Amino acid sequence: MTKNTALLALLGLTFFQCSTDTDWRSKNQELIEKYNLQTTSVNLPENGIALLTEPGQVLAKNQQQSFELAEGINATLFYGNGAMTARLNLEPGSGINRDTLPADRFLFVLEGSVAIQINGEDEVLTAKAREEQDGTHGGMPVSPFFYQKKGSLNQFTAGENGAKLLEIYAPVRADYLAKSGVTDVPQQVRVENTVEPSVQPDVIYDLYDILLSVISETINARIISGETIQIGFTQIDPLSEIPPIADPVEKLEVALRGKASLMTLGRNRNLEKEDVLYLPPNMVHGVSTDSFGLDVLEVIWPAQERIRSRISEARKAYHEIIPENAKAELLVDGSKTKPTLIFTEGPKWMNGKVYFSNMFFDQNFGASPKKSSTIEMDPDGHYHNITQGKMQTNGLYPYKNGNLIVCDMMGHRVVEMSTTGKVIQVLADEYNGKPIDGPNDVITDKKGGFYFTDPQFTMEPEKFQPGRAVYYVNADREVIRITEPNEFAMPNGILLSPDGKTLYINNCYDDESWFPVNSEKENYVWAYDVNEDGTIRNGRQFAKLLLPENVLNRKGKSSSADGMAIDTEGNIYVATYMGVQIFNNQGAFIGIINLPTFPVSLCFGEADMKTLFITSFDKVYKIRTEKTGYVNYM
Repeated sequence: MTKNTALLALLGLTFFQCSTDTDWRSKNQELIEKYNLQTTSVNLPENGIALLTEPGQVLAKNQQQSFELAEGINATLFYGNGAMTARLNLEPGSGINRDTLPADRFLFVLEGSVAIQINGEDEVLTAKAREEQDGTHGGMPVSPFFYQKKGSLNQFTAGENGAKLLEIYAPVRADYLAKSGVTDVPQQVRVENTVEPSVQPDVIYDLYDILLSVISETINARIISGETIQIGFTQIDPLSEIPPIADPVEKLEVALRGKASLMTLGRNRNLEKEDVLYLPPNMVHGVSTDSFGLDVLEVIWPAQERIRSRISEARKAYHEIIPENAKAELLVDGSKTKPTLIFTEGPKWMNGKVYFSNMFFDQNFGASPKKSSTIEMDPDGHYHNITQGKMQTNGLYPYKNGNLIVCDMMGHRVVEMSTTGKVIQVLADEYNGKPIDGPNDVITDKKGGFYFTDPQFTMEPEKFQPGRAVYYVNADREVIRITEPNEFAMPNGILLSPDGKTLYINNCYDDESWFPVNSEKENYVWAYDVNEDGTIRNGRQFAKLLLPENVLNRKGKSSSADGMAIDTEGNIYVATYMGVQIFNNQGAFIGIINLPTFPVSLCFGEADMKTLFITSFDKVYKIRTEKTGYVNYM
């Protein structure tokens, strides 16, 4: 896959005999020469099927036709010479009863649920949409899928709410063509060159567990390989310009979300959700996205070794940090244990324990210190309150004398607290003679000082300070504001590099109609050089945090970046809407740890400091890593 490949597109559903083959090839050759593109000569077999639209022309959703595949099942087909997609809408209880697959297939559950039989076992696969975050919920999306070889059993039944499925076949499925109205059903076409599939046959996966890889500065994709096709679920950033390219493969593409202007054959064409496109080998195409960005599905035929190699390289980098078979393990379900957990935050490892805040929020983020507590947890998940009903603490960090430094967010102060919950002393509670608002996260340095963020996430409608800010408190207890008020729309998580020379600050919310501040910090972790006096300089974008579809749909820049952790090599781990996003010490994106609910904060722990403990609303997860976490113990 070339660096700036704008993944994806499909076709339509009125049959089109391509009488202008010479014309489009001639125009395409002009574009190849105009943009000085290098092409590879290909000679792919053809199956003789009449195309559903001209090469390079967008077929809008309202121009596409569907048909009854079986009782209660409505299907829309798209195909080229080597692959076919079928979008199926299933009424409750409808299904396919025991037939044999005539081609290799991927099946994705997009909505609803289906009962299937795979490897002789009965399974129910249920898709879940992403939940909008509130004070008590934040469920992550789920899209189950599996890969089956030709000759496998095909059987599925929709659940009580029906289902929407996506099937992708290679080669095309002749019986589907016949049912759709194609009269001259061709012989199947299959190329001999194959690649090693990136998933195992007859194994159920979640699409969101597939590694999201960086394709270019503005393109990210989840790529899955079969033997003869590759499938890309790709995200192109808002306001991106993808220069013209020409790839030596056939592509079927469908827009999944957003809008774009697509250039083919020298013309710009609008591409919106569920519009489709067919691109023959070496067709020149470029993409310009609007302020929504674009999510697209691309089916590539034949499968390319260079794409498979790219997947392998990305997986290798990820698995150098997260072991091959490691998955987030539910350690505590605080909805079932006592004391009940509600919104867990700020975990830190000290003396063989994990300490974290158990904050009370209602669904509208209404807080209550009287219903909040601070927790001490053993590595096996057993826990108890060390203080309750007195403070609504947030970020914690190991401090002097075996104590903790604690953000008492609703109490407008940062305190030193013993591990039995006793407040030893107040370390910071005002700036410029006025109370601080809501200290959120905290980190100590090697000079006896500490940094804390204050996003003013408190209940008082009138704030004490002029805006959201980050502060440094030196060893003499002098409080210094190190960012301008509202320089960050919502400064949240904060880290120091192991050498103490670089301070990292993330921005939780930005560019939202419902949030009172907009800034230029947007969806980034920012890095700063640390001066000798603890102040900072040379602010720069360090890592771009990826955004989910619901944020992009409202043109927001909110990653919900919250707690962060760092290892001894300087790799950073950020809890966000998308999961735990991992970046190397140069800010390059490595991958995402997927969870059932979106993570709020995290820390390294256990004796070797190689386990991540991840807090997520009323739950705590853990996952093993290959890296050693870093904590500044004073």
